[in-house]
Amino acid sequence: MRPRLHTVLHLCAAGLAAGSLGATLYDGVEERGTALAFGVLIAVGELTRRNGTRIREAAPLAAAGSLSYALLGETAGRPTQHGAAQVVTVVLAAFLLGSVPHVGRGGGPALDLSARRVLTVGFAAVCFQPLYNRGAFDGWGGPAHALLLLALLSLTALCDAVLAAALAHSRAGWPFLPTLRGELRAVPGIGAAVIATGAVMALGVAVVGLWALPVFSVPLLLAQLSYRRYAAVRATYRQAIASLARATEIAGYTPAGHARRVAGLSRAVGRDLGLTEPELTVLEYAALMHDIGQLSLVDPVPGGATAVLPVAEQRRIALLGGAVVRQTGVDPRVAAIVERQADPHREQPLAARIVRVVNAYEETSREGGPGGPLTALEELRLGAAGEYAPEVVEALARVLSRNTEGTREHGGRSWRGPRTGLSDPGRGWVTHG
Repeated sequence: MRPRLHTVLHLCAAGLAAGSLGATLYDGVEERGTALAFGVLIAVGELTRRNGTRIREAAPLAAAGSLSYALLGETAGRPTQHGAAQVVTVVLAAFLLGSVPHVGRGGGPALDLSARRVLTVGFAAVCFQPLYNRGAFDGWGGPAHALLLLALLSLTALCDAVLAAALAHSRAGWPFLPTLRGELRAVPGIGAAVIATGAVMALGVAVVGLWALPVFSVPLLLAQLSYRRYAAVRATYRQAIASLARATEIAGYTPAGHARRVAGLSRAVGRDLGLTEPELTVLEYAALMHDIGQLSLVDPVPGGATAVLPVAEQRRIALLGGAVVRQTGVDPRVAAIVERQADPHREQPLAARIVRVVNAYEETSREGGPGGPLTALEELRLGAAGEYAPEVVEALARVLSRNTEGTREHGGRSWRGPRTGLSDPGRGWVTHG
């Protein structure tokens, strides 16, 4: 079997780390005080790491410190002598040291993240250190030097986005180009703060020395604290939506876990079709609340299977569900998707098409026994010309196929695909094949 792309990237990162460590041990550590100061900064940044399924940059201070050390040319006006190998060694050692408490609590960084950190820092260091030590940047003073650092950091951010998209594509089967676009759209957020802080740190140390490190760390730490509070508010918002979505289950209108399964699978199908992260969030919320209109029914539909109801009744339930969602203060786009999930698929927005197809698949496969998944998918394909969007049905088939392949790769163990936060299915997705 050919090695998967993520395995190749892991081997490249391991080779770069081993080679850098060997070169540093052979040549010795240059400017140990500077190396120690940056190592402590990176380790502290890792100690403040906040892990989560939706956090793109969990340790911004460590990332900024790593990049600033990779692009450090002077310390208090004196040229530095460390090379790219020492940069990778110091960053990796500090990264591992700062991760020890997280590993002890069972929440250490993933192997993909470690490989990305080594490769991106190595990229920045290789682009800058050899040329700087040869005097190629001697004429780049003042604003030109600052623009040079920003340009190199921007290229490094692009490199990191490509690596992140490639790893997601290799591991989870997510489409590469849409995933890359999502990574690039995320750069102007916390990524821009990391880039700016890394450049300011490198410039500050070049002028005033190592005292610039704690001074320029404070703004990023405050930004990280604010971001954590924002993430906590969003998590509470999601939990409120998830709790509201469970009302139909508690009242006996839908089976337990139905909304979560539809939301998790809808998000995977939406990602396969190239939706951006904000669009995926709206899709997930709509999928969680797609059955809320059933609360208006006097008698529950058997099994909560609305796909078998007359079209007029489906539309009435959808419109009532959208009205309920609008009263909750949720994003109006969520209500619009809920309202239009029973419309003809040619008139629906893409998110509504996805919810309709995934809901029909989940309802049909749930009652079909061992052959239910295959039967449900075939029924959707037969109805794709009239009731269901063909492109969404095929995207669903691809997602389910990847899920089956993932189960085979894991020796037959249940595999649930990429985690999606609050809408993770309570059990493995129903697959075919």
